[in-house]
Amino acid sequence: MQLRKSFLCLATMLAGMILTPALRAADGPHANERYVMVSHAADSDSWWNTIKNSIKQAGEDFGVQVDYHNPPNGDLADMARLLEQAAARNYDGVAYDIADYDVLSKAAAKITAKGIPTVTFNAGTIEESKKLGAIMHIGQQEYAAGKAAGDRAKARGIKSFVCVNHYVTNQGLFQRCKGFADAIGVDAKSSMIDSGMDPTVVKSKVMAYLRNHPKTQAILALGPNSAEPTVQALKQMHLNGKIYFGTFDLSPGIIKAIKGGTINFAVDQQPYLQGYMAIAALVIAHEDKTTDKDKIIATLKANPKFQMRLKEYGLVPVYNADGVSSGPAFVTKNNVAAVEKYAGQYR
Repeated sequence: MQLRKSFLCLATMLAGMILTPALRAADGPHANERYVMVSHAADSDSWWNTIKNSIKQAGEDFGVQVDYHNPPNGDLADMARLLEQAAARNYDGVAYDIADYDVLSKAAAKITAKGIPTVTFNAGTIEESKKLGAIMHIGQQEYAAGKAAGDRAKARGIKSFVCVNHYVTNQGLFQRCKGFADAIGVDAKSSMIDSGMDPTVVKSKVMAYLRNHPKTQAILALGPNSAEPTVQALKQMHLNGKIYFGTFDLSPGIIKAIKGGTINFAVDQQPYLQGYMAIAALVIAHEDKTTDKDKIIATLKANPKFQMRLKEYGLVPVYNADGVSSGPAFVTKNNVAAVEKYAGQYR
């Protein structure tokens, strides 16, 4: 009898834990409003913790409920199913990234067909966002960011590189690699390795590539999942500081490597800005009954809480005719101190 009672108590407790994310309390007149962010990120991708922090803060600042859903293994077919579920649940607004337009477009269309406002962010292009009927796109244009990184390398005389791609099914990551390759005048596909996300595998693949291509002048990592194991590979091969090394995105490990001279630069796309603004724009769209991007941005600019977050974390959105650019910005040894304390949480 005691065992059964204990089991029931445990079951009740677990049920409460499972339901907690879907029943987050919000205060104020908009407490019944509910929004969701759907991303392509696997559970193992810690870079997305910054975006999770941002949407939690946006929910608190605007007094609404915000859910976050992602495919645990990063499978884009599973992400498409999550978008279909978002349409079925009739959220007040949906934010999602366009990791692969062809895979996600049909599911995304089900959301807009129901009149639910959407904002795209992070992965994808402005053109794809418009095709999907989103209010705006918030992020950096990946090819342009990659080319800007490649231009920096070209100025240093770089003529060969290896692109360490930890998520090859994400078209945005390939565009980063292609932009860099085009800038220095080489073929992107022949300069790229599919590293996966397992740190041990990434490290071994980078080491194998460098042994087989000893004249490689530069490395481009596409995020912390590829950059941090690459740092370890270079240290083990006694090549740290001897190969020109750029990466996308920030993490405590990347910051340390920039300060230590192993990484020359990191491209910061301000993920906190992407997440916070996506939810904030959806709340304004719902409350003002508008999908006019310019009106939404004007309202957001006048919002004191949003302005406080920008100042608090040193965030700089660039407003343009098509949406909001969150990057690229380059973090080097010269300016790393300005973002160091926020890396992995707010930058």
